[in-house]
Amino acid sequence: MAKNLIVRGFDNDTHTQLGQLAQEKGVSINSIVRDAVDKWLQQQQQSSAPRKHQLVLYDNDDSITSLLKSMDGLAKDAGWFRCYAGVPAPRISKYLNNLGWVDGTILPYEPQKQKNVQKYCGATMERIAQSANNRQVCCMDFLINDVAKSSLKQAMNIEHSYDNDRISGFMFCTYRTDTLLGADMTSILDLFDMHDQVFVLKESEVYRLHVTKESIHKFFIN
Repeated sequence: MAKNLIVRGFDNDTHTQLGQLAQEKGVSINSIVRDAVDKWLQQQQQSSAPRKHQLVLYDNDDSITSLLKSMDGLAKDAGWFRCYAGVPAPRISKYLNNLGWVDGTILPYEPQKQKNVQKYCGATMERIAQSANNRQVCCMDFLINDVAKSSLKQAMNIEHSYDNDRISGFMFCTYRTDTLLGADMTSILDLFDMHDQVFVLKESEVYRLHVTKESIHKFFIN
């Protein structure tokens, strides 16, 4: 049911300007005010929405599939836009598609052959944001693992860019443990630091890592 909204405090000059603008645009003053209110509400909703950037480490399809099964119900109940990026294992792709998750990947999918991988990843994130249509996303990013296979440094540059321009909702960057096994400790800790939280999957169980910088005397304190 429509409600009437009384707006007080408009002076004559403001009202005259609104009237002139409405006449030029061929719309009513009421339409202009409603549009302004709608845009303000949308901005407030977006600014208060969480923009989480999470890291998920896993070593096999079973563990990530188990996680997705649990996440799907929560995401549905919250009304989030469920999507994924990249091409995971065929089994995982089929599972996500059956659940109704949207594939936001830009085709053809050959990130290692892209002249500008960072631009390609950025375009994929933009596509997901547009497809979400102002809904909060729940996105599983498998693309970043494929980039890291060729260059962890490149993947971290992409992570850094995303960290400074996040999509509204929850972005889960998934890495297989075998992708990171050959990385140096500095790179791994920097990767952890770029994310709000770090989760490790062990079969159907989820562990959260707490990484803090400590002084050497903590070695000898219970």
